[in-house]
Order: sequence, then C-alpha cells, then structure tokens
Amino acid sequence: MIRKTLALAAAAIGMTAIAEPVLAQQNEQFIPLLVYRSGAYAVNGVPYANGVVDYYNLVNERDGGVNGVKLTFEECETAYATDKGVECYERLKGKGPTGAAYVNPLSTGITFALTEKTLADKIPIITMGYGRADSKNGSVFTWNFPLLGTYWSAADIAIQHVAREMGGADKLKGKKISLVYHDSPYGKEPIPALQVLAQKHGFEFTPVPVTHPGVEQKSQWLAIRQNRPDYVLLWGWGVMNGTAIREAAAVAYPRDKMLGVWWSGAEPDVTPAGAESVGYKALMLQHGAQRTPVHADIEKHVYAKGKGITEKDKIGEVLYNRGVVNAMLGVEAIRTAQSKFGKKPLTGEQVRWGYENLNLSAERLKELGFEGMLRPIKITCADHEGARDGRVQQWDGKAWKIISDWYTANQETTEPLVKDVSAKYAAEKKITPRDCAKES
Repeated sequence: MIRKTLALAAAAIGMTAIAEPVLAQQNEQFIPLLVYRSGAYAVNGVPYANGVVDYYNLVNERDGGVNGVKLTFEECETAYATDKGVECYERLKGKGPTGAAYVNPLSTGITFALTEKTLADKIPIITMGYGRADSKNGSVFTWNFPLLGTYWSAADIAIQHVAREMGGADKLKGKKISLVYHDSPYGKEPIPALQVLAQKHGFEFTPVPVTHPGVEQKSQWLAIRQNRPDYVLLWGWGVMNGTAIREAAAVAYPRDKMLGVWWSGAEPDVTPAGAESVGYKALMLQHGAQRTPVHADIEKHVYAKGKGITEKDKIGEVLYNRGVVNAMLGVEAIRTAQSKFGKKPLTGEQVRWGYENLNLSAERLKELGFEGMLRPIKITCADHEGARDGRVQQWDGKAWKIISDWYTANQETTEPLVKDVSAKYAAEKKITPRDCAKES
C-alpha cells in the first residue's frame, strides 16, 4: 500500500511538472526572427537584430509580456539569401501555440519570395522601410505592411532634398542624377519612382547597378567621374556602402553630393571609410542615432539583468534603434489585436487585424518611450504604409547630424504608381481587391 501511494504521488508530481510548462507554452506568442549575423551584410544585420531582441526581452522583463502573454522568438540565419530566407520561414511559421504572429524578412528579395506564401498561410509580412513599394495598397496586398516608408516614398523625399539644395524644384531641369544601387530587388525598387520624377522635373536619370555584395565598384565610379552627375543617390547595403564612399573619394566625387537611402545611413556605413566619409548624407527613416526613455528602460530591465546581447555603447545607434522601432510596432499590433480578440496568444490573421488598425499617437509614443524618434503612425485597410516622413542627416566624421526639416513624400507622385503597379499585380494573380470603404 505504501509503495502504491508513493507511486501515485510520484506520478502526480510528474504530471504537475509536465503540466506547468505546457500551460506556460500555451500563453506564449511566437515570433520568428529572420536574421543575418554572418556574411557580407552582417555589419548591418547584427545591430538591427540586437535591437529587435532587446526590445522583446524588455517587454517580457518589464511588463511580463503583452498583457500577460510572453513573447517567444527564434532566430534563423538567412545570410541575406532569398532561398535561405524561404527555408527559415517554412521552418518557423508553424511554431508556438498559434503559429507565427508575423514575419520580418529584412530583405526585399525574401519579401518578394514570401508574398504569396504569407497570403496562403495568413501571416502578416512586415517590411518596415523596405519591401514592395506597391504593397502600400492594402486593398490588394492584404498581408504586406511596408510600415513608415516605401522606397518610392524615399525616392521622392531624396529628390525633394536635392531640389532644396539646388535652390528649388525648378532648378532640377537639365541636371544629372545617378543612382548607384545594389543589383537586387532591393536596389531596383526606387527606379520606377525616380523615372517618374525625372520626367516630371526634367533631370537626366542614370541607374548604375552594383553586383552583390558590392565590394567591386571601380568601373561604376569611373563611369560616374566621366558622366559628372550633379548628385549621386546610393541604394546600398552592408559592405557596399563603405566601398561606395571610398570609391567616390578615389575619383574625387564630392561626398556632400551623395545621398544614401536610410539603409545606407548608419554608423557601419561610414566608419570604414574614415575621413573620406565626412560630408556624406543619408535619409533617415524618421529616427536617427539617439537615446530616449526606452533606452533607459532597456538598460534597467534587460542589461542590468545580464540579458542584453550587444555592447552598451551600441545602444542607441541607428540600426539598433531601427530594430527597436520594428519590434515595438509588432508588439503594439499584437496589443491592438488583443483589444478585439482577447488577451491571449493570437493567430497571424488576428495580428494582421492589429496591424491594420494600428494607431500610435504622439501621446502613445511618449508613453512607450519613443518621443523624438517617431511621428504618429496610422495604418488603414487602404494604406499599409501609414507614414511617409523623413529627414536628412550628414556625417561629420564622428557622428550623424540632422541637417534638414521634415519632408513628407508627395503622394501625387507616388500614389498613381502604387495604383498602377498594384492593379497589374492583382490582375496577374487574379486577386479581387478589397473594398476598403466597406471595412471598418
């Protein structure tokens, strides 16, 4: 009898030990992390990924998760390769009690490859500041969210700034503007918008492709020296950016006549070229290199507990901040969705509703510790971009300095392009666009 009682007690203890983790796992929201901590793009991929992880850990450590639902995540190395990105997505999309909440490819090439897959799987694909520019049209691209700015918005902002430096938009006529771009879906994205802008303003536009990974650019910059453009736009990533700046210096092209997209405007893009980078400019995806109250919270609740994953002096750098911003938008989309579906782990379809109803006011951004980093953002059925504001910063040899007021992309330029290209995509894929006017 004693032996039987002990056996039953042991069984009960075993069941309790098993039940508790199972219950805990049922109250978790899983988020796959497609990262590249190795390869030619690691110099930019690592700080971004660190910002994402630190913010998710902050929400867990400080808040106990999102309304009590813990965030879980798993990294998968893509090395910026599209095939590896697809493999990572397929491996991680079904994890967690409800599957992936959303996916951030951090690659326009992977975004193109996953767009139809995420539609079939009903998982939002988040491309903050990158991806398909036509996916701004939420009536066609129900699952794609190019938050904060597409490359067509970036192209318009860049030309606005160039026009301001030249003394007005009317001064663009007859000028030469070249685009040195990564020869991939990412680098090609701004070309249609720049072609429209060239026709509108009368400037000569020359696209100059650079083969992956971008360490060989001598012939391109010799051609630029021969063509003598009035301005060079840079759409690079990883080692390509620093190489472009060094090659520009080698042919004596003035760095203050170079303007990079926001993925060509972080510390790793300028420090390798040393003094040759001084004067180089880049767009900002709203935020820059800065510290706000959210960084103090990360240090207090994550790094003080030994759970931080980068050097403390890297907290607040441009790409680290971009990872933090991206993670925050995801968390707030989950929180928004919980207001409709309950404080529990949600499906990707439910989180998609959260993104499509995301409305972060200036007051809410201040509550979250992001005051000064972001302007308000509001996503709707029709507008999956939500905000299209940017500034310009310039490298002085030691730090980035903001040199412009805010620009807002002109939708009179970009919206016809969005409607045209997305309509062609819908026809090709036999997609019936939603009537957003009928959706609340």
